[in-house]
Amino acid sequence: MPDFAGTVLFSLIMGFSIFLSLPLVLRKKTSEKTTRLLNSVAIGILIFLLADVFSDVASSLYSGGSLAGYGANPLLSIFFAIGLIIGFSMLYLFENRSKNGLSPQRMALMIATGMGLQNLTEGLVFGALSESIGLFSGVALVVLLGFILQNITEGFPIAAPFLNHKDKRIGIMALLLFVGGFPTVIGGVIGFYFSSTIFNIFVDGLAIGAILYVILPMIKHQLKDTDPIKQKLVYAGIFLGFLIGFLVNLV
Repeated sequence: MPDFAGTVLFSLIMGFSIFLSLPLVLRKKTSEKTTRLLNSVAIGILIFLLADVFSDVASSLYSGGSLAGYGANPLLSIFFAIGLIIGFSMLYLFENRSKNGLSPQRMALMIATGMGLQNLTEGLVFGALSESIGLFSGVALVVLLGFILQNITEGFPIAAPFLNHKDKRIGIMALLLFVGGFPTVIGGVIGFYFSSTIFNIFVDGLAIGAILYVILPMIKHQLKDTDPIKQKLVYAGIFLGFLIGFLVNLV
């Protein structure tokens, strides 16, 4: 039981480390170029998370698959595809219900949903580890530290739509960060008592589908300007965000 209580506590720490990115967004004034760069960094972080989640999926999909070991596992592939379609379609329907386009709040909610699903997968991994090998084992503690650092970067994409926005309602932003971070706790509790490759693959599919859909309007918005200097700034920011995600993930 102590391990379960510790799993919940550490999952809370992991999940709510997402709030550490909030002070950056609460700055009163950010220049247009800085705003564009930081939003592009957020896109780069999301692209890295997309690749990071799929790397976990691939290790299961292509382990002992069909076609003499060279194909993907058919059953797992079906569940992954179902999750992918649901995750993508869910945000597609959400966005297209709005006739006035995406407000910063709606954009941030879409990103928070994608982050929440991704953090649910992290919680599942941590919960399963703490139950199987012990909460204070070296592997579990390294995973804990890595997820905390990663969650700090994940809070930024959620808050990014509010950069340089006059109506910065801290209550709304805090709620959105909660949506992104709290699923870590849910995942930790579920993972401690229940572990299923099929379920994990399905949730990973949900996360990838949601994050993929979120990235598309963000890139479209950042590249709507034909100014070549601003476009280069966007390219640099996306690369920097991907690099930050990679470096954090090395821990």
